[in-house]
Amino acid sequence: MAIVRPSKLSDVKTALADVGAASLTVTQVSGRGSQAAKKGQWRGEEYVVDLHQKVKIECVVADVPSEDVVEAIREAAHTGEKGDGKIFVLPVAEAVQVRTGESGPDAV
Repeated sequence: MAIVRPSKLSDVKTALADVGAASLTVTQVSGRGSQAAKKGQWRGEEYVVDLHQKVKIECVVADVPSEDVVEAIREAAHTGEKGDGKIFVLPVAEAVQVRTGESGPDAV
């Protein structure tokens, strides 16, 4: 699972396809970490944005080493600025294909 800037989604999708991990799920999320809050003004009223828009990418792999997936995401999402995101590597206990009923690595 990775949480990255929306502007880097296309680069991450390309990088994942290049390492053979093209299947993914993308969700629009908001969050905050080390990225500073931003102040803005609209119609004379000041407001603070402390939850930044991000995308969460979930990618389950069985045949591709997770280290390759992590490195592909890290390189594609990197800008060198605060707010680049995070990558989390989690074990998957089981996978079941809804349409066919296949389970385990065949379902992935």
